[in-house]
Formats: sequence, C-alpha cells, structure tokens
Amino acid sequence: MLVRVAGALDEMMNGRVFRALIKAPLKVKIGGDGLQPLRDFDQIRTFLSGMGPTAMFDLPWLPFYIVICFLFHPAIGYIAIGGSLVLAILTFLTNQGTRTLSKQQSEAANMRNAFAQSSIRNSEVIHAMGMAGTMAEIWDRKNGEYRHITRQASDVGNGYATLSKIFRIALQSATLATGAILVIQGQASSGIIIAGSILTSRALAPVEAAIGNWRGFVSAQQSWGRLANLLKTIPDMPAPLALAAPSKQVTVEGVASGPPAGQRLVISDVSFGLRAGSALGVIGFSASGKSSLARAMMGIWPTVRGSIRLDGAALDQWDGDALGRHIGYLPQDVELFSGTVAQNICRFAKEMSPEAVVAAARAARVHDLILRLPNGYETDIGEGGAALSAGQRQRIALARALYGEPFLVVLDEPNSNLDEEGERALSAAIMSVRARGGIVVVIAHRSGVLAVCDFVLMMQEGRMIAFGPKEEVLARVSRPEATRTPIAERVAQLKVVVDGNAAE
Repeated sequence: MLVRVAGALDEMMNGRVFRALIKAPLKVKIGGDGLQPLRDFDQIRTFLSGMGPTAMFDLPWLPFYIVICFLFHPAIGYIAIGGSLVLAILTFLTNQGTRTLSKQQSEAANMRNAFAQSSIRNSEVIHAMGMAGTMAEIWDRKNGEYRHITRQASDVGNGYATLSKIFRIALQSATLATGAILVIQGQASSGIIIAGSILTSRALAPVEAAIGNWRGFVSAQQSWGRLANLLKTIPDMPAPLALAAPSKQVTVEGVASGPPAGQRLVISDVSFGLRAGSALGVIGFSASGKSSLARAMMGIWPTVRGSIRLDGAALDQWDGDALGRHIGYLPQDVELFSGTVAQNICRFAKEMSPEAVVAAARAARVHDLILRLPNGYETDIGEGGAALSAGQRQRIALARALYGEPFLVVLDEPNSNLDEEGERALSAAIMSVRARGGIVVVIAHRSGVLAVCDFVLMMQEGRMIAFGPKEEVLARVSRPEATRTPIAERVAQLKVVVDGNAAE
C-alpha cells in the first residue's frame, strides 16, 4: 500500500518538481550541483515506501496497550508507562542528535557532487594543464568531509536505535520477573507472565521502530521543507491567454536587470525599439553589459524596472513555452543536449517536422556539414555535444535558434568559434531572418557580423550610451572630439565592411 502511495505521489508531483528545478536558476540563487530538489523528492518517496510510516501508524495504539497492561495488573501498567517515557526521551535525543547532522550531510553531498560535475565538465583543462592531482586532493577533502558527517550521523542514529533495543529487551525481562513475583505472591495467575511480557513488548515496539527509522524521518522532513519552499517560491502558474504570433516590433523600455537573487543591477536605463526586418549589433567593452542585455531580452534575467515587449505585450504576459516558439537564442556558452542532431535542432519537440529541421539547418548554412556526419541528422552527439567540435556545436546551435522561423533571434557572440566559412554562413543566416520579416539582435565582439546589421547599440558599464542607424552611431563616436572616450577608442578599432568599403 505504501509503495503505491509513493508511486501515486511520484506521478502527481514529478513533473511539477522538474519544472521548478529548471526554473530555479532563473529565480533564486542555486548552490551545489542544482539537483537537490530531485534528491529531496527521491528521499520523500523512499521514506514513504519504507518502514518509517508503518512505525508512525502503530504509535497511536500505544495508550490502548498500556490500558490493557493496567487491566492485567497496575505493576505491569507502570512498567509499560516507565518504559514508554524512557523510549520517548531516547526519541527526543535521537531527533536532537540527528537533525543538524542530517542537514550537514545533505549540504556536504550537494557540494561534493557539484565539484565532481564541474571536474567532469572541465576534464580537458584538468588533464591538459596537469591539474588532475590537485583536483583529486580537493575531491579527497570534500569526500572526506562527507564521509565524516555521514559516519557521525550513522553513529548517532544507530547508537540510539541499539540503546532502545537493549532497553526494550531489559524491560521485557523485568516484565517477566514482575509477573513471576505476582504469581508467587498469589496476586495474579501464571498466564500473566507471558501475556504481560507480550503486551509490554507490543506496546513499546512502535516506539523502538520509530527510533530506528528516525534518521529517515528527519531527512524526509527536511527534504519536504526544502521542496515546499522551492515550490512556493516558484509556483506553477496557469497559462495566460494565448496571444497572436508577434510580427511587428520589439521594444525595450527603460530596462534595468541583474542576475536572479542578485544584490545589484548589471544593466540599467536601456531603451530602444526595432521593427520587423531589422538587425541590431550590440558592441562595447568586455563586461559592459552586452550579454546581460541579451539575457534580459530573453526573460532569463528578471526585469527589475522597465519592460520588454513583443508587439506591445510584455514578456510576462506570454506563456513560457508559447513564447519560446517565437524566440531563437544562441547563448555565449553553447550547450547541446544528449541526443541526435535533429532532436537538438527541433528543440526535442514531441512532433518533429523533418521539413522544418532541414529548413533551419539550411537557414544556418549547416545542412551540408550535418550530412557529412557519420549518421547525418541522426548522429548522436553525446552529452553536451561532446562528439562535435566547438565550431560545429555553435553552427548547430544556430540552426536550433532558427528552428520554426522565430520572430526574434538573439545571438550572443555567435561567431566566437567560427572560421571564415562559418562567418559567411552566419551573415547569410542573419540576412535570411531579416528578409522574412524577423528581428535579429547580435552581441558582437568581432566586427564582421556588423556588416549585416542596420542598427548599432553601444553599452558601457551597464548603460546604453548610443543607439541608432549603424553609420550614424559609428560616425558619431568616431568624431575627433569623441575619441577621448574609451568606447570611442574601441569603436575606432572596428573595421566594418559596408558595400565592399572599409569604414573605420
């Protein structure tokens, strides 16, 4: 029965927990490897399907058995009450001794797993730069801390469980001795010796079982607390009214934004508008706020002030999945998922359209590259696209961003890993989006991609300092009186090819 209850809870809650898990990094500060909500849910399910709840269900019968002991003889009843009080004290001590250790154990496991994942993700750097020994020492230290806390928690929990078992056996012997004395004195029949012992043992068995399972109970309780807090922080909101597909404009109105749960704003007072068929190049020094602006436009970072609108509708007026069909995003750090090339391009859609997948690949000029892979579109790229080169991952991720012909396409340094052929393909992809009436925003660190943009926005220290048609903005910051500013020096170094001519 309890296994079925745990299974029903899993069916009811697993999707909700997973949705909160993938939204959590966008809403709150996440520690460790970010998978603690899944471990918490597993802990709750494991506890519910084990012996812990059975012990809790038996506890209400304790007063009934004690009353029966009193009916046999008051002495037997007092022994049962005394034993219950001692076991209650042991239960309290078990709770006090394991609660803090259980929390520390969970935190240590979380940090240990996060370090292991980080090491696997950066294995190439570790081996190339001779860091394996150092990383192994750090792992030994973190794993040692986890083992030490786990051993402490086990010692405390098992120690009290053993003590309660010894006490219950001693109490049972005392009950037998008391029954024998009562029979000798003629105060009870001989049957009370066995009956009293059985009843006392049965009365205290649930308490002993509760002590033995208390560590699991504490862990499940703490897991439920963390999970309930996460689900409260990230509620499952009903889908808003479906809106028509955007087709006219994107407006950014006085936007200020920063990382989730951050204490400071990274960008502020950014305002501009783009109409269908436009392409915007965002330039500036490193850490000037370019990528932060891209994250804010995608709704990845919260908007503290201002709004970002598609055809007049703010991003929070859209259902997240519905909005995603109208947006394409190529992040600075390209991440692909374990699966085939086609699955990654179609964003793992339930009903994949082969025609749309090929169309997106052709728009990104990566169709021929994919056909040269061992199994073409059905090539399994491995976890994170490990089977592909950095340039291949970036071009396939570009095809993913273009899948379904989204209205707004945001590309964060899309040419960082591209060769000359890839640069030409990227420029052609941007022009194709513009030609079909879409809008492209490109975070540019290399100047070649600016040739296909008709607007330029300049960021400096988290603020927009210039926006407008490309030629006007570049000419304005390149004037002699403007060359004293750091951003002007940066722009003066850009060589933008426009109609075959180099413009400084």
